[in-house]
Amino acid sequence: MTVAPTPPGRLGQPLAPAEAQAFLLALDDWVRARRVELDEVDAAALAAGRGEEVAADMVLSLALWQAVQQRYQLINATFDGGRVGPVEAERLSTQVWGRLDGDLGAGLAVSLPEACRLSDALAGQLRTRLALVPGADASAARIKDLRAHLERVRDQVELEPGTLRDAARATLDRLLRRLDQVTERAQRGADVGGLLPPLEQDASIFERDLIVGNSERRAARADLHATQALRRELIARASTIATLAERCVRAVEPAPRYAIPDVEALGPVPSTPDEIGAFRQRLQRVAQALDIAEGAYADALAERTQLVDLLDALRAKADAHGLGEEADLAASEDKARAVLAREPTPLPVARSLVATYQSWLTHVLTEESA
Repeated sequence: MTVAPTPPGRLGQPLAPAEAQAFLLALDDWVRARRVELDEVDAAALAAGRGEEVAADMVLSLALWQAVQQRYQLINATFDGGRVGPVEAERLSTQVWGRLDGDLGAGLAVSLPEACRLSDALAGQLRTRLALVPGADASAARIKDLRAHLERVRDQVELEPGTLRDAARATLDRLLRRLDQVTERAQRGADVGGLLPPLEQDASIFERDLIVGNSERRAARADLHATQALRRELIARASTIATLAERCVRAVEPAPRYAIPDVEALGPVPSTPDEIGAFRQRLQRVAQALDIAEGAYADALAERTQLVDLLDALRAKADAHGLGEEADLAASEDKARAVLAREPTPLPVARSLVATYQSWLTHVLTEESA
């Protein structure tokens, strides 16, 4: 069975063109071979009447293959035949080690290396379940492959958080002991054909669980950080809107009367995924309340400014016709400006007085043109 190539470098470390080229060639071979293997497994499952039995794993396997194949094309386009500068080298590193695009189901978000390893594990599991492996004469090769597989799993185990790492190590140790027992039997000439498939399947399932668990924890950390950032943003917004509300109450009447939510009263962001989701929903409701309050206070202040601007525009129009000092217009303007200068400004009265000045101007202009 094809094994995914080892990716070069690490996230954040620009890839050298030679490393990128070697990885691209190996990944191209892997993508082509894996598709052939999946087609063989699919055909074998259908021929054996076991299509439904392996349908879920086949769907995930094909989705992983498609995601890897799309990322391969993106990396190949960035590599562009070796025309790689500093910007492209950093972009290649991100494309190799960053998360894959697309929906892999069950909230699974994995990097390219993780997707390849998960695909290897699934392909091995499927082939074992469908008995698409060589006979007893190939037991030694299968034992060797399985030992290499478990060594890859060991690397994944070390990525587990401290609270889960001991349990994962214990599971890996049990798998290794079983493999040692199978190896001893094979070395004595015993037939181990019946012992290898369950062990291969358990190893593949274990690796799959580790990869999925790591992906879920990474998604949970990202959600935690995003929720913490949202909380900080809302605390800052609430403070700004409280200041806006104070200005509005001093400047106009009637002023809106909206309570400013106390974001800190919700407490710190919880640590478990379910609690984070509920807490984020509460923050979103707070954000909606802040939007309403901010809009109302800003609109009230804006109306006063708009009335002053309208009065200025009307006075400019009167001056353009030589009517700026006309007695009725001047008296009406003085009243409007006196009210607009008050703090707080009674908006209904100011609105009425500006409208009165506009009516006077219309009346005077009509008389002038008659």
